[in-house]
Amino acid sequence: MSRGAKVRIVAGIALIVAALLLAWRFYRAAPATADELILLLPDDASFSDARVQVWLDAAREEGLHLVPMHDSRFIQPLLGRPPCAGVILPDSIHRRAADLLVNAIHDYVAGGGRLMLVFDAGTKSPAGFYDGSRSRFSDLAGVNYALYASLGSQTIASGEVSGTIAEMKALGVPPGKYYPLGESDGGGATAADSLQVQLRRYKYGELDYPSFATSGNYSGDVLLHSHAGIVAGAHAYGKGSVLFVNMPLGYLAGDTDGLPLHCFLKYFAERMLALPYLMPVPDGIGGLILDWHVDSNASIQPVQEINSWRLLQHGPYSIDFTAGPDVTSFGDKEGLDIPHNPFIQQMIREYVRLGDEVGSHGGWMHNYFATHVEKGNRAEMEKFLELNKEAVEQASGKPDLEYSAPNGDQPVWVTRWLAAHGFIAYYFTGDSGMGPTEEYRGGERIAHGIWAFPILHLDRAASFEEMAIYGYSNATVAEWLKQAMDFTADHRQVRLIYFHPPGILPYHHEIRTWMEHAAQVSAAGRFRWYTMAQIATFMNQRQKVRWRISERDGRALLDATDDRSLAHDTWWLPSPAFEDPMVIEGSATARPATGGSLVIAGDTNHIQITARMNNP
Repeated sequence: MSRGAKVRIVAGIALIVAALLLAWRFYRAAPATADELILLLPDDASFSDARVQVWLDAAREEGLHLVPMHDSRFIQPLLGRPPCAGVILPDSIHRRAADLLVNAIHDYVAGGGRLMLVFDAGTKSPAGFYDGSRSRFSDLAGVNYALYASLGSQTIASGEVSGTIAEMKALGVPPGKYYPLGESDGGGATAADSLQVQLRRYKYGELDYPSFATSGNYSGDVLLHSHAGIVAGAHAYGKGSVLFVNMPLGYLAGDTDGLPLHCFLKYFAERMLALPYLMPVPDGIGGLILDWHVDSNASIQPVQEINSWRLLQHGPYSIDFTAGPDVTSFGDKEGLDIPHNPFIQQMIREYVRLGDEVGSHGGWMHNYFATHVEKGNRAEMEKFLELNKEAVEQASGKPDLEYSAPNGDQPVWVTRWLAAHGFIAYYFTGDSGMGPTEEYRGGERIAHGIWAFPILHLDRAASFEEMAIYGYSNATVAEWLKQAMDFTADHRQVRLIYFHPPGILPYHHEIRTWMEHAAQVSAAGRFRWYTMAQIATFMNQRQKVRWRISERDGRALLDATDDRSLAHDTWWLPSPAFEDPMVIEGSATARPATGGSLVIAGDTNHIQITARMNNP
């Protein structure tokens, strides 16, 4: 080798070392993030993969910072492991893992790290085979699983998932999504928190989830279980801790069952890591959306009777109309015929005056549209949507922003049509029990900027007429209504309940009691009625907020910016991890609340908040 070549090699090495030292100095000098979660991914995974995006979207909707990172970056020895609050190993996209990664994860947790280990993550070797007699993460999970060598085709089993009411509450599962309810003690809790309950499904009741069969004793806190064994649990490992979730969270969320992913993501962040988050409701005040579906002239008399209950003095509500003259067949004249019905037009104007949001309930002919929307003539169905939208806008004098599907039947093309025609919200029978979400179906996100509002249901029933059909007592319905309201107030979230006017009439006493309770909780500043359009507008603006929390010298700095306004955006700072928040820049209010502090931004585009930090 020539002398010149040697010089070039030495110079190249020197440049590499200098670059690495510079990177190291920058890395060491950067303020440590106080709230960042890492989503670990195989090196060949794209960050734009829908299986990744479903996690990132869920975290953003929950107001958390989740950052995708490839395995090689996480285990890179020279720069050291990146600072973070916790690590998530997701299902579906990370089935394969090399021993080097498995060992790095063990070292991370043993040294004090926090891990959320999900379903089949790392259960297979890089070649795609189950590795050994059990998962290499079994000790981290706290129980043996992925027992393919001994169980073969029975390695994964499906079954109903159970837990106590107390565990469901801790996970943020709303009442009715688990059943039975337990009885209220008058203080928002139930008198039977130790009662075993099951996760339930709208209309069908029974809800089976796949999980790995598990064996061995579990030393931690069991959160959920099935006949296959441990479905979810949390336990200590070395100096750290592990949340093991034996369900395919990402896969389920990709196909209209996002509640488990959202619940466990929030549980990991809030209960195990004490992370701050950007709240999904204005001013940190939870509430309900009461969605009326007015679909035919048979609704007119019931609506008039409801009005006599003084129900409208509470609101605002979402009230969605089917506008055409017919319902089932052309010429049956059973519809509302909004363009030629002065009485309904006046009623709509009154709703708008009261602050309600008037929207579309399907396309023009309720039953005909519901029957043909999946397989009928697309051009005809689109024309019906256009006619309904035009009639509602003409009567209300404002844009039609929200939609509810007749019979809950909403194919993907309808959602995309709505998004392209100015709608920002729709009621949804998928993802039941959740708050507003940008819907995934078939593993793909359907649209941007339009929000699905999943129904909240009482076991198998959602609307009041279904509650009568399925035989739930009036006392059970009243208890569920109260618990649903308390859930949104306690968890500072939004949920949707819907009904048809004829179906609510037998529940006059229960509705009156419910409204009285709403007035009490509202007077305490803990509850509001919202409309779908209100929350969708808020969520779309919230997507634009840029914020981070950094840490220096035992203090946290919350820095938030929105080019338009941060008004009503609210952060939760849990105690004792964050204490004594103070506003140092911009317009905001920091006030104590049970379990932490609320930071509520004013009409400003930039705020800075400082708080004392303690190790959780």
